[in-house]
Parts: sequence; C-alpha cells; structure tokens
Amino acid sequence: MQQMLRVMIAAALAMVLGHVPTAATAQSAVQPTVKQIQLTEKHIQSFIEAQKDLAAVLEKIQGATADQMPPQLQAELETAAKKHGFKDFGEYDLIAANITMVMAGIDPKTKTFTDPITAIKSEIAEVTADKAIPEADKKQMLEELNEALKAVEPIQFPSNIELVKKYYDKIDAALT
Repeated sequence: MQQMLRVMIAAALAMVLGHVPTAATAQSAVQPTVKQIQLTEKHIQSFIEAQKDLAAVLEKIQGATADQMPPQLQAELETAAKKHGFKDFGEYDLIAANITMVMAGIDPKTKTFTDPITAIKSEIAEVTADKAIPEADKKQMLEELNEALKAVEPIQFPSNIELVKKYYDKIDAALT
C-alpha cells in the first residue's frame, strides 16, 4: 500500500504540473506519456533549488489550466525556472516529470527502485486481496491502477534511477 501512496503522490504532482502549459506528466491514461530524457546532476540540483520559488507560484494557480493561466503567473513561472538555470518553465517541467517518474518507483524506507509496471501489478494484487477495503472503493482503486498500468512506461535511462536515488532525501525534502 505504501507504494500505491507513492504512485498517487507522484500522480498528484503530475496533475498539478498538468494544469500548467507544456506540462509533461507522469502516469494516467488520459495524460500523454512523458518524453524521457537522461537526467544530469545539474538537472537534479537545479530542480531541488527551484522548488521553493516554483511552489510559491504553483500555489497561486490551483485549478488553472493552460487556457486560463493569467499571463502574470505564467511569467512568474518562467522567471522562477530561469532563475535556477532552466531554459524556460517547459524545461523545468520536463525534468520534474522525469524525476517524478523515478521517485514514484523508489521505496522511501529502503531506497530501492521497483520498475513501475511491477509496482502497479503488485498494488493490484494487494488491493484485490485486501478484504478491509469497501467494494466500491476497491473497484475504483482497481480501475485507476489498471489505467495506470496501461499508460506506464519503463524507465528508459537507468542512470536516472541512480541519480534520483542519490538525491532522494533532498528531493523529498524539497517537495514537502
């Protein structure tokens, strides 16, 4: 169940990012797949450093979509991203999505990575076997997990896993 919580947190982050123009998001059947890139230490460090500034702007835009985004808030996102070495907010967003994909597969206690397909299949088995979950909730959870399973892609760059694991605690702290 903890892995499902991690997947749900990653999906929630991806959904927040999905409300921003050019947002590349993690896992959902209705969301496009993320363009995977090879991350660098500089990407990770810049992402961590940018969190405080970008979180302040993202809080202001809850519920906004690309069509509704006030130009002032879009400009604030661009400025905050550039301040931390990104070409623009789109580049930040792409890097955030790639980090989120890996973070979703890392067990917070053991720091071991489980590929997303294996993790979701495991969660499906756990939810199916859990008699304490009400049937309506179980049905919804299983539908969401099966949709996520259809959309998930394996990590294309194994070096991303090692980099994110190296900075896991710093990334996690920056996101909370």
